[in-house]
Amino acid sequence: MGNEGEQPRDHREWCALAVAQLNRGHPEAALESAQAAADLEPSSQWAHRMLSMALERLGRDTDAVTAAESAVRLAPGSWHARLRLGGALKRVPGRWRDASAQAALAGRYAPEEADPHVLAGDLALLRGEHARAETAYRTALRREDDHPAARVNLGLTLLRWERPRAHHDPAWPVDPRETGRARRALEVWSRQIRIVLALAVLAALAVLIAGSGGGAPGWLPWGGGAVLAVIAGLTVAQGRRVGDWGLASAMLRRDPWFGVSVVTAATAVLAYAACLTIPMTGPGGLPYGVDPRWAGPAGIVLLNGPALIVVRTLAGAWRGRPVAALAQFNRAYGERTARRDILVTLWLVLGRAWSALVVLVVVVIVVDPRTAAVTLAVPYLLMHARRRGGLGGRGAARGDRWLLAGLVLVVTAGVAAAGAGAVGAIPGAGEVAAWGWWVAFGGLAGVVPVFLLRAGRAWWRGAPGPWRASLIMCDGCGRRLPGDARESVTLSSEVRRTFTYARGVVLSCADELGPRAMAVGAVVSVSSAGELRLIAEAEAWDAAEREPRVAVFATEPLQRRFWVEVRGIALADPDSDVLRVTPKEILVGEFPGRHQRR
Repeated sequence: MGNEGEQPRDHREWCALAVAQLNRGHPEAALESAQAAADLEPSSQWAHRMLSMALERLGRDTDAVTAAESAVRLAPGSWHARLRLGGALKRVPGRWRDASAQAALAGRYAPEEADPHVLAGDLALLRGEHARAETAYRTALRREDDHPAARVNLGLTLLRWERPRAHHDPAWPVDPRETGRARRALEVWSRQIRIVLALAVLAALAVLIAGSGGGAPGWLPWGGGAVLAVIAGLTVAQGRRVGDWGLASAMLRRDPWFGVSVVTAATAVLAYAACLTIPMTGPGGLPYGVDPRWAGPAGIVLLNGPALIVVRTLAGAWRGRPVAALAQFNRAYGERTARRDILVTLWLVLGRAWSALVVLVVVVIVVDPRTAAVTLAVPYLLMHARRRGGLGGRGAARGDRWLLAGLVLVVTAGVAAAGAGAVGAIPGAGEVAAWGWWVAFGGLAGVVPVFLLRAGRAWWRGAPGPWRASLIMCDGCGRRLPGDARESVTLSSEVRRTFTYARGVVLSCADELGPRAMAVGAVVSVSSAGELRLIAEAEAWDAAEREPRVAVFATEPLQRRFWVEVRGIALADPDSDVLRVTPKEILVGEFPGRHQRR
């Protein structure tokens, strides 16, 4: 566009300036430039697309949808406009199905482009439809191998990632704030239930211990019963905030871990009620006279919350294919989102390695310590994951010293256990083998505080933590110009004149018998946005409805030496009784003739 300080001269230069400003992270300036372009040329769908993108960056999602709809009205056959509208609708609650329909149209109009398939994959990933998302991303990568969003989001798909608000289905015509209020009410209820019941059980144990084994006082069951009254009050208070219980049950089914959290809280209430019916003390009990029959339900009350956290963390580590995901993230290593997801995925790999090594060590000790060489499989698999994930030479773990410490501890524990098993088979080397086992146990135990300290540090700073929830999608990341920001195809004055005055215009389209050419009655007009409006026969309308990708051919009206071919999308307009062809590609050539002879 000339020098940086020059004022744009037409709407296209204003749009190009808006694209540059968005790339530099200045959405306010981009909005002004796009508005100037729309004021100069109201029929420019590129200007309205840039308006929509700038408004979206500013968080004005509803206004962004309005601007994108204007672009679609101006050029209904433009895949750029359909892609922009789908991307804008994706952010509006309750419009997931509309966004999916626009993505499907963009993919139908431009199946050779990667961006429509990426948008379709994003929409599927947001719903947790991982198989569909993987198909869409792989299709996009066949079109454009270095597409950063497709690479990163394919890695998330391989990890079976779910967005943080997994309880809400984007296809539900319900405001996410409504489901969010219901979720918070149920989460607060389960948290309050666990805390109140745990405090009640600990208080009962404290009273028993303070009595020095003299038995539980007679008033203790009555005090325990009063806790149930408190639980009932909390349940009623939070139940009123839930609102629609039918919606709440759908949320529990959609997010299994959320459902398990609520169910285990209710189970804790039942276990506490069982505690009230079982005497705390009895013959042959544990220290301080605690009856084992009472200790079982009490343990459920005290440990169900922490056990759920541990199980969920380990289950998250074992879900998906992290090595394959690392390979995809590595292909987009230049993007910040990819580097962040690599670190989180490495924590998941560490969780797998640690839990597998714990199981192996326990099995080896129980079965035969001399078979401890099997624990070397864990360090080997870690090196294999590093190689298969394409991280050789990247030094990805160096960005997180806690992660590096955890990996070193696991490798040390695996090697030490294998060495202890081998040395233990030598007569008289039992003491050395014992030291090896202590090193192995210490390494395994050391991973736990490393993880907790890293998690606490992330929580304190509000930074990404070593858990699945820290994985994020790549939404418009990278310096690559997205498809909905690209310049639309325009017709030069020569091409416009050709179609305006040409008498022999041919429409090429496809029907059930294959490609065919049809004569066009007339070119009614060529809009300022470059759209052709044709009068054609009914069979051309039917063919365009089956396959909208067509080509319109015309010859230069005066000398008839030049020909023009416009490839685009044809859509029927029943109101004006014409076919509207939105250009995608323009070819201009010259017929061979006497002037080309030698």
